[in-house]
Amino acid sequence: VAIIVCAFFSKWIVDQVLIGPTRPDFFMYSVLGLQAEDLVLLNRTITGQFFADIGTIVVVGLIAGSPIVVYYFWKFIEPALYPSEKQGMRFSAVFATFFFLLGAGFGYLILTPLALQFFAQYTLSEQIVNQFDIMTYFSMVTFWTLGTGLLFELPVVVYFLAKVGILTPEAMRTYRKYALIAVLAVAAFLTPPDPISQIIVALPLLGLYELSIYVAKWVARSRAQELGMAEE
Repeated sequence: VAIIVCAFFSKWIVDQVLIGPTRPDFFMYSVLGLQAEDLVLLNRTITGQFFADIGTIVVVGLIAGSPIVVYYFWKFIEPALYPSEKQGMRFSAVFATFFFLLGAGFGYLILTPLALQFFAQYTLSEQIVNQFDIMTYFSMVTFWTLGTGLLFELPVVVYFLAKVGILTPEAMRTYRKYALIAVLAVAAFLTPPDPISQIIVALPLLGLYELSIYVAKWVARSRAQELGMAEE
């Protein structure tokens, strides 16, 4: 339904959401204090513009309808849980939706402008002009947006694993140094090869890991109390 609704506003969505970051007057450039350059998009395939148009509508529709998607994903998992495991997880779909939208917003509003301007301004020679293919551009923006949306689900995943007794806060503290390396590697994979962009992406991921430790600690305490009450 969300995709159908987005189809009626496809012209605005493509012009403002997809093409918006290519313009120097995109509002996030002034927020981030970047001297933005105008990006030139080219279509090098017969179906390039068509699939970029359809793909943008589908992606925006999925993000807009993510609360329903997450809810039914939760309903798919719920029958596999014991009654004790289901307690306190009724609102997990709400938190999953919140963190996904938060991550998608971070990817589109922070990561995408930084990465685009880095690649737009990176040149080997003045004779080489940067011109981006529309499908490559669409794929990268989608990857940055949805990828960070999924990465920001870390606290929800930790909550679920701690609830079923697979993950403990002690284990997360023990492997914190390895998590730091993994976060830096993910940030380097998602961002251009400059330290500022990597730090900007790595900091919220590290913050989410630390938050996940407290989430696991809270769940472990709740489990211990439930077990204590059951023994009594």
